[in-house]
Amino acid sequence: MNPLVKEWLYQAEYDLETARSLYHARRYIYTVFMCHLSIEKALKAFVVKITEKAPPKTHNLIVLLKLGNALLTTEQINFISRLSLAGIITRYPEDLKQAIGEYPRHIVIDYLKRTEDVIKCLKQQIE
Repeated sequence: MNPLVKEWLYQAEYDLETARSLYHARRYIYTVFMCHLSIEKALKAFVVKITEKAPPKTHNLIVLLKLGNALLTTEQINFISRLSLAGIITRYPEDLKQAIGEYPRHIVIDYLKRTEDVIKCLKQQIE
């Protein structure tokens, strides 16, 4: 496996574990942020595998998704679109209390499970 692909996957898994830890610590908006970062890095691994070039320096999951053209379900693609928007809110909240209110526990556990599912799917296509 390309060392750069391997590194991006390692970082994606590390960030996913961080998301799980933040969920258990009840830091829900940061859980969502780490879900975004984890998928971003998994998509970058996929882009490197497909293009054999370094991925662009972007946080936009949709751009990365299109560059790699991974085989994902419509549900997974829709989730990535939602998560891409959430990444902006959790990265730059205008009102922290409001952002916290938008991501209660039951929503965040769903984000976490969907993130795990997307990363598993991407890894299967990479390895």
